Amino acid sequence: MKAVVTAAVLLASIAAAVTIGVADLSAVEVLRTVAAHAGLPVTPLPPLADSIVWDLRMPRVLLAALVGGGLAVCGAVLQALTRNPLADPYLLGISAGASTGAVGVLVLGLGAGTVALSAGAFAGSVAAFGVALLLAGSRWTQPARILLAGVATAQLFGALTSLTMVAAASPDSTRSTLFWLLGSLTAASWPSVALCTVTGAVVLLVCWASAPALDAFSFGADVAQSLGFSPSRVRAALFAATALLAAVLVASSGAIGFVGLTVPHLVRRLTGSRHRTLLPVCALAGATLLVWADTLARTAFAPHELPVGVVTALLGVPVFAWLFRRPTGAAALPTRRQAAKPTPARRPRQPV
Repeated sequence: MKAVVTAAVLLASIAAAVTIGVADLSAVEVLRTVAAHAGLPVTPLPPLADSIVWDLRMPRVLLAALVGGGLAVCGAVLQALTRNPLADPYLLGISAGASTGAVGVLVLGLGAGTVALSAGAFAGSVAAFGVALLLAGSRWTQPARILLAGVATAQLFGALTSLTMVAAASPDSTRSTLFWLLGSLTAASWPSVALCTVTGAVVLLVCWASAPALDAFSFGADVAQSLGFSPSRVRAALFAATALLAAVLVASSGAIGFVGLTVPHLVRRLTGSRHRTLLPVCALAGATLLVWADTLARTAFAPHELPVGVVTALLGVPVFAWLFRRPTGAAALPTRRQAAKPTPARRPRQPV
């Protein structure tokens, strides 16, 4: 029921967000545009209004929903795998690697256009994940090793990004690079929507199928192994899946923080920690959050635009502070003591 309500809120948010902007468009006009492009017998809008809806706003709103949902799912999975409530999709240095790849395209002139930028960001994120695996070594599925390797990788690629910008950037390219690094959906297009849709659907299905294992991992690897799950195999598969999805999302939108960190904690307070329910609701809630965050980013100071990462940080820090001061409840991951503590048997009532 909660998933149905959240899905209805997301659909209403998408429909409303497409109508909001400098150009005043109604929901009826948006529906006419969608129906016309779907081949239905309706009167299409004038070319300018049709282009605003179909080429600008619709792919951007859908990409915001896909990125927000994907980041929230990655955060929930990584928090369960590592038993670290501070884990987020950029845990493995993926964001820093994508930033280095994007800066290489923008500053060094390795390509031009959105496709080249996305390709450079994806190549950098994959390279960062590879470096993290090399640093972690053969025991990379252990949470402590992969966490430390991710921190070191993020520092390495962050230094490479700064070095590239200082050595070769012009003022114009520096400004555009910083805007992208803070997270932006201005380059949204239908190909990026299609890529994020396919990748997100596959990774979500993989994670959802692994929900029983994630429930067990919430109590520790020993408990998961005692229940018949292979900790190394599950971690390897889910680390790789979340890294792939995060790389695709960062390549499409830049580094957008706090969505993957805060949304899983908020959703746990509503649904509990069972991942069969948690993951779909996280995807829907994260999508709704980023749709409205991006709408605020592009309209609050129109015609100027804020990076959406700035908006999510301004919204996420107070929420995180509230969660941090309320550590108990459904948002808290189970502890080892809770996992090891047996359930007391009920004493039978004595007959009177």
